[in-house]
Amino acid sequence: MLSKTSKSKIFILDTNVILHDHTCIYQFQDNDIILPITVLEELDKFKRGNDLINYQAREFVRVLDEIVGDELFNGGKSLGKGKGKLRIETGKPFSESLKTSFREDIPDHRILAIAEYMTQSYPKRKTILVSKDINLRMKAKSLGVSAEDYKTDQVTDENVLSKTITTFDNFDDTLISTMYENGSVGVEEIKQEVRPEPNECFIFKGNNSSVLGRFDAASKRMQRVEKKSAYGIKPRNAEQTFSLNVLMDPTIQLVALTGKAGTGKTLLALAAAIEMHKSFDQILLARPIVALSNRDLGFLPGDASEKINPYMQPLFDNLSVIKHVFNPRSKEYLQIEELQKEEKLVITPLAYIRGRSLSNSFFIIDEAQNLTPHEIKTIITRAGEGTKMVFTGDLQQIDSPYLDMKSNGLAYMTDRMRNQDLFAHINLVKGERSYLAELASNLL
Repeated sequence: MLSKTSKSKIFILDTNVILHDHTCIYQFQDNDIILPITVLEELDKFKRGNDLINYQAREFVRVLDEIVGDELFNGGKSLGKGKGKLRIETGKPFSESLKTSFREDIPDHRILAIAEYMTQSYPKRKTILVSKDINLRMKAKSLGVSAEDYKTDQVTDENVLSKTITTFDNFDDTLISTMYENGSVGVEEIKQEVRPEPNECFIFKGNNSSVLGRFDAASKRMQRVEKKSAYGIKPRNAEQTFSLNVLMDPTIQLVALTGKAGTGKTLLALAAAIEMHKSFDQILLARPIVALSNRDLGFLPGDASEKINPYMQPLFDNLSVIKHVFNPRSKEYLQIEELQKEEKLVITPLAYIRGRSLSNSFFIIDEAQNLTPHEIKTIITRAGEGTKMVFTGDLQQIDSPYLDMKSNGLAYMTDRMRNQDLFAHINLVKGERSYLAELASNLL
């Protein structure tokens, strides 16, 4: 049994926490973990399938089997040195308060019944329901049960998500001339107080001239960034110029492009990939399928390919923009057609990528804000020798019901990788799709 007087807390886990991170039971230090029997029932429904959420369910069941083996729980199992105990709690009767408030007998309410029971059974210990579901947390609090989000992999510094390109005004024109002549200046020559991160980008404006620069951590110099196009796509602003610069730099193996709709994230990534196609064996474009309005793919008519195509259409649209820069008879246009025909340029759902080892590939993951931190890790660990990975996404448009700006995988990766030499992050602010799209993004 759990101690009634221990200073440690009791955490009750919801199913969505486990589907978010199958290692979650090891993230609560020396506190005890309660796993409602209802959660095991729900996990059973998720074990079959090829999506990352199914992988999480299967892995957690394996973890649980390693802990318990053939033994009985008998009041709880130790999670290891310095950790608490794990206990499975069987169903509890609904209290009068719960019956009056929530008439339906559904999994969420069964979890609430256990949370309420544990709170009352261990009054000297703090009992907390952990859930990614905001609505369930509100229900718990209305019953007098403490509830909170799973915070282990949340971003602590929100400024990293909205950081724009730093601009230095009234910069020394002599140093700008040096950058144009030599291609770079030592970071110590820049008078302003600045501690740049690897591959951080800057705009330097003098009285008579200006220059774009990117900090190279290896040489500790500010390198001049030239405005270059990629397969007919020309950058329209400084942010896009920086984006193409890091996308086409072979020393940068991991890139994050964030920004609202219409800033050109996916288009620039795809254009850079096609421009560099000779350096890679394959170009892969993938995006997670997040069904809207709670409708699964099974509700759509047609076979598997026809069900998936609507979700992949935005990627085909970007490819179409690049193709239509050229004449249909031009070698550039025909080159894209050939890449597709030979399957060297492939657009696919992200679920089809898991399990593969990707060597010498240019891999673009669109809508990465809808991935969990663990899913991002799973994808990046697929990278073999010579592979470059680009994650794009709008942190303001998260479709997953259990993710937010601080807990999604794109934000988490950006925060954790920001000081690595092989990583670059560009946050695009200025929309270039159309005046209407820009207006809608800002006002609606």
